[in-house]
Amino acid sequence: MMRIHHFKEMKSRGEKITMLTAYDYPTAKAFDEAGVDMLLVGDSLGDNMLGYDSTVPLTLDEMIPFARAVAKAAKNAFVVADLPFGTYEVSPEQAVESSIRMMKLSGAQAIKFEGGRRIARQVKAVTDAGIPFCGHLGFTPQSENALGGRRIQGRGDDGYDALLADALALQEAGAFAVVLEMVIAPVAEKVTAALDIPTIGIGAGPSTDGQVLVWLDALGVGDWHPSFSKQFAAVGAVMSEGAAGYIREVKAGSFPSPDHTFDE
Repeated sequence: MMRIHHFKEMKSRGEKITMLTAYDYPTAKAFDEAGVDMLLVGDSLGDNMLGYDSTVPLTLDEMIPFARAVAKAAKNAFVVADLPFGTYEVSPEQAVESSIRMMKLSGAQAIKFEGGRRIARQVKAVTDAGIPFCGHLGFTPQSENALGGRRIQGRGDDGYDALLADALALQEAGAFAVVLEMVIAPVAEKVTAALDIPTIGIGAGPSTDGQVLVWLDALGVGDWHPSFSKQFAAVGAVMSEGAAGYIREVKAGSFPSPDHTFDE
């Protein structure tokens, strides 16, 4: 099974780290069997699976059962669970309490939440409590309103300096890795080189230590996918075709056939 020291070892030897989101048992099982290194139960659950307009309305109570299902499916992959908006910002004590609750009730192996220097005290408290922590910098969806929308990060004269300061603060506070989302590639590359811990990119170019994608984007479910994602399969189309075939056969009376019927 993957552990946090494995990711630092992978960075040191230049081996890329793979991460995909998962929100349920069968999906997590499929990705684990495929050999993914990390599974992320992201707060992207809110807008990708529960129909919310953003990640902000999602609650910790809503997230825990999904994280539990993913953790039960993972035999080799390392499971990271997000803390949703409003469950860690108030104080280090709140962050520790929320992290402990997620870990105890879900079985996830690490916690992730958003921010850099502004939440470094929370990160330190969480890691001091013995809980592995993964950071998240760049575009942070929970702060979309404050950022002025889905804006690419790292631009401008101070883009690199600010991002690096945030990343170093997380590293100093005990993070074992940090996600860089929608960061211009040259800045993501320099931040990656400056850190001892791995970076996991999403829309941050090829030079991060690993990559993460929302699985619905990567496997072609839904009508919209961000420009930084690639569709590796067309699962949504296969699902629609399968459902259409089922409907046709039921309407025509050809299903259930004798092969699918109990006579005695």
